[in-house]
This record gives sequence, structure tokens and C-alpha cells, in this order.
Amino acid sequence: MDIVWPEKYSDSNTSVHVSRELDIPAKAEIVWAWLIRASLWPEWYDPIKAVAIEGGALDLGPGSKFTYRIFGITPSSRVEEFVPLERLGWSTQYEGVDAYHAWLIEKRPEGCHVFVGENQKGWLATLNNRLRPSNGRYYHFIWLQALMEKAKQGFPPGINPSP
Repeated sequence: MDIVWPEKYSDSNTSVHVSRELDIPAKAEIVWAWLIRASLWPEWYDPIKAVAIEGGALDLGPGSKFTYRIFGITPSSRVEEFVPLERLGWSTQYEGVDAYHAWLIEKRPEGCHVFVGENQKGWLATLNNRLRPSNGRYYHFIWLQALMEKAKQGFPPGINPSP
């Protein structure tokens, strides 16, 4: 399974490329539930301090517009790809950065394999990558680890799994 990058965010049209992956010993349904429950990201992924989904939703869905506070900035984002239990991708913009963030979930007998990737362009993205080239990979690793810990605990509050 590969990320389907929108042309604007393809490797040839961006200057910063970050990816990480992790096997998570939890069902894809649980991992997906935590991933789309963006309203709870600040509770388990420390760099994110606030999330606001347009319309007051708790979960991301197809076309959701949302903002989140991270590293002192508040990017504007929009869900571009939403394939339940498999793919989630959003574009995000803020001063000097235009990026696409993608998640892939692949079911496995022992749980699932999760891949996260991000392609960025813009003057600030390029500068940040030159000054701190390992930051992107580090924070994606932290996000995957935190996602794994939450998924091991079961579904997020308010989610009633189908029988």
C-alpha cells in the first residue's frame, strides 16, 4: 500500500519528505478511531495543544476543515483522502509551509501496520528541514508511539464498536 500523493504534493513538487512506520498490536478499527478522533489528539500527542474541527465535530471525516495548535502555530487543514480503516490524508498550510500529511493502515493478523508520511514545500519548510533535519522523523515517531499506546487501551471514549 502506498500513499497517493496529490500532484501538488508529489515528491517531485516538494522539498521535504518525512515518513515513519510501526506495527501496532491493535485492530485497525481501534487505531482508526483514535486517528480520526482529532478532538482528543491534545490529550495523547503532546506537541498538539488544541484542535478545532469546523462545525464542532469530534471526528475527522471526508472534507473536514480543521485547525490545530502545534509548535506555536495554528495551521489550516482539510481532509483530502478518507478511506475508513485504511487511508487518511490532509493538506495543511501556514506561513511558509504547504504540506500534505498522510496515514496508511494495513490490517495484519497480529494487529496492523501504520505508515505516516508528510511532504512539505515552502520557504519555512525548507529552512526548518535544513536547521533541524531529524525533527520531522522524531515527531512522527512520537505520534506513532502515542497512537499505539492509546490503541492498546481500546476504543476512544464514546465509541461503541460494532459487534
